[in-house]
Parts: sequence; C-alpha cells; structure tokens
Amino acid sequence: MDAVALAFVDPAGVTLVKCVPTRRFEEAVRFGIGLSPVFSVFLFDDQITSSPQIGGPTGDTRLMPDPDRTVALAASPGWAMAPVDQVDQDGEPYPACPRTFARRMLDRLGRKGLELRGGYEVEFFLGHRLPLGPEGEPDPEPAHRGPAYGAIALADVEPFATDLIRAFERQGTGLMQFHPEYSTGQLELSVPHETGIGVADTNLVVRHTIRAVARTHGLAASFAPVVYPDLVGNGLHLHLSLWNRRGRNLFQGGRGPEGMTREAEAFTAGVLDSLHALTAITAPSVASYQRLQPHRWSGPWACWGRENREAALRFITGMTGNRPQAANLEVKSMDGSANPYLALGAVVAAGLDGIERELSLPAPVLDDPASISTRRRNSMGIHQLPSSLGAAIGHLEASTVLREAMGDVLFDAFLATRRAEREAYEDQDPAAIVRAHRWRY
Repeated sequence: MDAVALAFVDPAGVTLVKCVPTRRFEEAVRFGIGLSPVFSVFLFDDQITSSPQIGGPTGDTRLMPDPDRTVALAASPGWAMAPVDQVDQDGEPYPACPRTFARRMLDRLGRKGLELRGGYEVEFFLGHRLPLGPEGEPDPEPAHRGPAYGAIALADVEPFATDLIRAFERQGTGLMQFHPEYSTGQLELSVPHETGIGVADTNLVVRHTIRAVARTHGLAASFAPVVYPDLVGNGLHLHLSLWNRRGRNLFQGGRGPEGMTREAEAFTAGVLDSLHALTAITAPSVASYQRLQPHRWSGPWACWGRENREAALRFITGMTGNRPQAANLEVKSMDGSANPYLALGAVVAAGLDGIERELSLPAPVLDDPASISTRRRNSMGIHQLPSSLGAAIGHLEASTVLREAMGDVLFDAFLATRRAEREAYEDQDPAAIVRAHRWRY
C-alpha cells in the first residue's frame, strides 16, 4: 500500500480527498489533516458562498480518518480510501461535519435499542467523454444504447462489468446484482447491506471503484441526476431496515401495515411526514428536478406503497421464506448529487421524529398516483414532491425537525449552498444545467 485517500463529502454532494503516504497514515489518525472550514460552503462548481457561521479564508478543521472503515482499493493498486470525521483543533466535533451528523442520528437510534441496516442502490452513466470543441464539451458517447436490461447492452459493457465485479469481490465490498438500466448508457448495481455509518462509507468506495474501473477501459462514469436532457436520470436509492437488540427485523412480523411492527411503522410515517423538506437534501441540485418527475420511476409522489415505484417510499416485503431478512423500506426520491451522509442522517432524524411522536401511516398507495384524479389524490393526502430546488428549499427552511437534528451550523451551511446554486442555475436552459452538472458527480 502506497497511499491513502482521506475522503470527505461536502454539502454540495461532491466527494473531496486529501491524500497521505501510507507511512503517515497512523499520524493522520492521531492528529488529522488540515482542511479549511470554507469547504462546508462550496458549491458543486467550486464557487464559494457563505453562511452566518462559515465563510472566508480563516480557520481550520482536522480530517480524522477512521481506520476501521479504511478499504484497500482493488481497482486502484497501491491505494486505500478512508472516510473521515471533521474536528476542530481542540479535537471537538466540527458542527458542520456531515459524517458526524449521520453518526449522531444513528447513535440516537441506538439509544432506543434499534440498529439501522441498509445500503445505497446506485445508478450511473457509462460512456466516452469527447474532446472539447468550439462550443464546449459535446454530449458523451454512451457505452451502450439499450435495450433496457438487455443482453445486448451487457455484451457492450461486458469487459468493464467483469473487471468491476472482480474489483468489488476482491476488496471485500461484494456485489448483490448488476444490470444495464433503462436509460442510454445507464447501469445499476447494489452491494450487500451494511450497518449504521457503513451504509454511507461504502457508497464512497463504490463510486470510486466504478470510476477507477471505467478509467482503465477508457470510459468515464457519471452519477449526476441527469446526463442527457429529456432522458431518465440516475437515482441513488436508500434501502433500510430496523433491527432490535434480539436481532429481529422490525419491518416484518408485526401487526402494522404490510407486517411492520409499531416502531417500523412510526419510523416510516416520520420519514413520510418530512418528505417535502427531505427532498432538498435527497435531491439537492438544480438538475435533480429534471429527474424527479412523474412517469420516470423516480419516486416523485409523497406517499408509500408496497412495490410502488412511483411512490417516494417503496415498501419491499421480499420473497416468501426470506422476509425476516429481506423486508425493507426504499427511499426512491434521491439521486447521486445527494451527500450520502446528510441523506442518511436526515432520513434517520425524520424517522426518529415519527417514533417519538408515535405517528401512524395512512393507507398505502398501490396505483400510479399520476393515474388517480387530482380530487381523489387530494382526499388521500397524496401530493407531488417539490418540482424545483427553490420549492424544496422553502420546505426545508420550515422544518424544525431537520434544523434541530442537524444543528444551526450544518443546517445554515447546507441552506447557503442550496440557495446559491438555485440563484446561479435555476433559470438556465435545461441543457445548460445538464452540462454543468454532468461530470461533477
């Protein structure tokens, strides 16, 4: 092993790294590596804004790598990746650290005797970046053109897929499934579920591994919400289940809806209750709202239902005989511009609010909400999620649940970046928005 990349995801959802040779890793674990607080108010395009507490060139934080979550990267020989927590120079938690926020919410869950298990299901575009021309970079050439889920598409990407699967297996990440997806050049994979903060840590490793394998084949990968205007975009779906101290999955075997226990129902109801505000965190870019539209299986409706892929919350019972292990909740209204730590922490915060308020779920929605009349949808309490970043920001601003969970410093920094990106991009042409975001994620 030659070097370790210390990985941090900023509020704009961009993964940043500072690297050390392996001989300095132990020192970095003890004393950290410096990083300016201003990275907490970076935009996706490297512009910088400010919040009431953060801005300017002064101050320092320390990136503290987690040795227990460090992974040797099979597709990047000689390299490892270590997720980090941010602290100040006195060793106190930095209040704008997304990973610290997520761990704090998971610790709260643990104090209730509950453990979260889950994973991010990843969709991404694979293709060739083309040389710059007089009008900028042209649209990429896709690695496959379908058919959706097709064996022909798999044959087109088979050498890449073979090396990717080998890399995941060799480095211990593992792979559950891989397939060509619906959109042009789109692929999807899922990895085995992790516990707690490992859900987000593993997502960083997954994205890096995909990029590294793509590079060896002369290809590039994009996790951006939309890669081509007017085509289906890339999701980042969070699957989760809750387990008690006896090792029981609380999303199965209960007396609640679809077999949920009372705690699982209340958790799900809390997420549902905060969905409009959560959208600013799970779909945080201007480009996200080209994807989060009806008829694209992106979960644009604030409702829940068993195996309903247009509902923001899809409940999955799993196959008969495997339900005690497989039953889980999928948060679909999420894409690759989301910070996986912020998204995980915010979903857990909303679920905890549901548990503490003992919320109950409304009736499940088993049809495509778009096929239901507006009057009936309203009577059922089904509403479309925000259709723009500006609208989502408005709901987040009003959320006391998420502000209290995140704390003022993180909440204000995140809001500052969302407002600045909205002001810079929301009025631009859809194609220009896509081009600006395409290779930042």
